[in-house]
Amino acid sequence: MQPVQCHRPKRPGQAQSGLRVAIWIQDGAVGDSLGKLLSGCLRGEEGAVRALVERYQNMVFGLCIRLLHNRQDAEDVVQETFIRAVRSLSCYDRKRPFEPWLLAIAANRCRSLMAARARHRHVEVAWETIPAGESDPTGARHLQEEVNRALDHLRPEYRQAFVMFHQMEMSYADIAQVLNCPINTVKTWIHRARRHLIAQLQARQVVTSHGASS
Repeated sequence: MQPVQCHRPKRPGQAQSGLRVAIWIQDGAVGDSLGKLLSGCLRGEEGAVRALVERYQNMVFGLCIRLLHNRQDAEDVVQETFIRAVRSLSCYDRKRPFEPWLLAIAANRCRSLMAARARHRHVEVAWETIPAGESDPTGARHLQEEVNRALDHLRPEYRQAFVMFHQMEMSYADIAQVLNCPINTVKTWIHRARRHLIAQLQARQVVTSHGASS
């Protein structure tokens, strides 16, 4: 089988902007169109693999960039996600939705990379390269940078749940499928993520106790 080729995803505006990307997880089993595509991948058809990547790479990249805040890292994880997905297709249950299964692979790879970053704090992330003193006149860019900084200090499961819910507009049920946990656990993680984020932003005087940005 030829190596999976992931083209550079199109930029939806700035890579780290506050743009929200909605993802709709299909209900039920795999449809006929996707089923034929997956069958082609299992037969080792290069065209089918390429079509699968083109169909889902923006969705996967949207999750990775919001979790990792670094475009190169996100692109690397997208590449690895599709390689692992194609290799694991024979184990995929087609009675279950495909997108949560694929996003779960991506989320696991992001979690591994975030854990490695935690062990090696010298790893450079995108927001650290922004020169001090440069700010957007509206304050939106500065606030987004501070939120990203605060997200980097959350536990991986809190961060993943928060990003999927608030930035990717996924439902509790869809997040639970991706993270393989109960819905109530997802709600708890999101609540704790909000609490920790607010506390960090208040400590840095980015927002006041009433929620207004400084």
